[in-house]
Amino acid sequence: MSEETKEIQKEEIKKAELPELKPGQTVRVHQQIKEIEMTEEKGKSKTKERKRVQVFEGIIIAKGSKGVGATITVRKISNGVGVEKIFPVNLPTIVKIESVKQAKVKRAKLYFLRSYKKRLKEVAAK
Repeated sequence: MSEETKEIQKEEIKKAELPELKPGQTVRVHQQIKEIEMTEEKGKSKTKERKRVQVFEGIIIAKGSKGVGATITVRKISNGVGVEKIFPVNLPTIVKIESVKQAKVKRAKLYFLRSYKKRLKEVAAK
């Protein structure tokens, strides 16, 4: 492929209006989920498709590569269990990413939060 076609593909894939994503930031990731229900009526199976938006709110503990393949790792605690998800930023099922607050951090990778018991301090709003 030529350089021009690669750049065109990158521009098509690139998301518009993404907030500046930093480690230590609490974000809400709105992802479109497709649910498929299988039902049987009179011996025949029918499938019913439903789309909904699921929100995953947590703190960014790491950022992956830049550009088209950029990813963020978001961690939250659900029912006392830590849950981490890796989101490709340019994933077509991601509806939007909204920033909630920013914590003061000194590192790029916050993997120590997996066993950290204290809370991070929030940065004053600018």
